[in-house]
Amino acid sequence: MIETTALVKTVDTSEGQLTILKSINLSIANGEIVAIVGASGSGKSTLLGLMAGLDSATSGEVMLAGQNLSQLDEEQRAILRGRMVGFVFQSFQLLPSLTALENVMLPIELKGDSQARTKAMQLLERVGLNERWHHYPNQLSGGEQQRVAIARAFATEAQILFADEPTGNLDTATGAKVIDLLFELNREYATTLVLVTHDERLAQRCDRTIKLIAGAVADDSQATELG
Repeated sequence: MIETTALVKTVDTSEGQLTILKSINLSIANGEIVAIVGASGSGKSTLLGLMAGLDSATSGEVMLAGQNLSQLDEEQRAILRGRMVGFVFQSFQLLPSLTALENVMLPIELKGDSQARTKAMQLLERVGLNERWHHYPNQLSGGEQQRVAIARAFATEAQILFADEPTGNLDTATGAKVIDLLFELNREYATTLVLVTHDERLAQRCDRTIKLIAGAVADDSQATELG
């Protein structure tokens, strides 16, 4: 489903060239739940962005669902993301001028689905917000906003879901409930889930954990090896 080969990302800084990722080679299978962990600055979010086609590598390749992202332009990558990929971000990334329902409807409508409202209402009910659908993001708590974001991520029945610190802006109890919901929906939709997190307990709930240190893969462990 996802494969990276000799993936490198560098950026130019005032002090010279900075290497963020160093020759990353990994493969993520269809339906696998993978956590990417590491300290701040280890390259976790950069790796996720490259795998999702949100950014371009300096060198190396990313294969996403059989497509070589380095051979696609930004418009082609956007089309692929719209068809294959869902996102959940730490900062929710909801459109403030749209209600919860409209935020969930938007990606469905962009695919030309005439059942957008019905599907969005069903998803909001599934995440426990069927009575909050008409509220705007600033009228919702952080946990409610993240539940809307999760509903939106699954709205187009994406095959791959990327989640970047999905509980980073939530308290521990709310974060645990959001993660339970994310895993439940992921099982129901049989989605490939790639999760960036600082939370080792969350990582241990995944099938596999990939640990980055200073932009390189330091460990790649199956869940049974985590103890």
